[in-house]
Amino acid sequence: MSDKLLYALARPLLFALDPEQAHNLTLPSLKRAAALGITGALPRPRPDPRTVMGLNFPNPVGLAAGLDKDGAYIDGLAALGFGFIEVGTVTPRPQAGNPRPRMFRLPQANAIINRLGFNNGGVDAFVRNVQASKFFQNGEGVLGLNIGKNADTPIERAADDYLHCLEKVYPYASYVTINVSSPNTKNLRQLQGASELDGLLASLKRAQGEQADRHGRYVPIALKIAPDIDADQIRAIADALLRHRMDAVIATNTTITRHAVQSLPHGEEAGGLSGAPVFELSNRVIRALKAVLGDEVPIIGVGGILGGADARAKIDAGASLVQVYTGLIYRGPALIRECAQALRG
Repeated sequence: MSDKLLYALARPLLFALDPEQAHNLTLPSLKRAAALGITGALPRPRPDPRTVMGLNFPNPVGLAAGLDKDGAYIDGLAALGFGFIEVGTVTPRPQAGNPRPRMFRLPQANAIINRLGFNNGGVDAFVRNVQASKFFQNGEGVLGLNIGKNADTPIERAADDYLHCLEKVYPYASYVTINVSSPNTKNLRQLQGASELDGLLASLKRAQGEQADRHGRYVPIALKIAPDIDADQIRAIADALLRHRMDAVIATNTTITRHAVQSLPHGEEAGGLSGAPVFELSNRVIRALKAVLGDEVPIIGVGGILGGADARAKIDAGASLVQVYTGLIYRGPALIRECAQALRG
């Protein structure tokens, strides 16, 4: 039985559950299946290597951060055939996140609204999980570690949280992502402002140099940005990326706009909207970034990829790699192969 058919059978059962319950059922099941070797029978994309940020990716289709916030399910996710896996967002100290319910499906729009709020067990537990994974131990592929700030850290002290997490995760990461764009941590997106971003990136680049000297290995840093920014903000962010010689930019996170879903059940819930409604918003940001960055800073495109043509559109807009998340929930693992096939050649 194909993975596509299996997921078609499983999806109605999963969608009958609360989204967070389904999430908490699926990932442990995937982990157990990987441990038992069951996932070895899953079809994988054919190799299609790409070199981005100085890293070798076996194929250009990755998993976006957010699905595995604690890095506890890396091996199970790796079995699905991703070209790279990004886990997190992790914060210095454990935090519960926002009250439940905090995830909502909008199936008519192939979308999800979440206001999880960086719920995670803290960076020390996160690092232990990464170290315990066979994916890390055996150097099986590219692993991105996504870091953020605690909700109760004042915004003027945010850099301290990022620097703390960077030091902790640096030895275990293929690359590190700086998340300044979640809408679910109060004032976090303020860090995308010109002066705030300039100071943060300067601090991170200094720390990156220090860590590279300490560990004898340069680990690239990517910045993840929001789709809800205008042309002037995009230009300012692009200029900062160039000025500080950032290694990549991930475009984009979820949106706070509701134009596409306001008439749907749950459409007015607070939080970040992902899936199909963010597709064109992220493409707009990718195109605008590419116009300024050229080939100097690679772009990882994410937002609303529900099929191979969507992945191709991200690359055509200027991305070098793509990531999926919400599309995986609606389409299942077959989406990975479909996107990889669309990006071949």
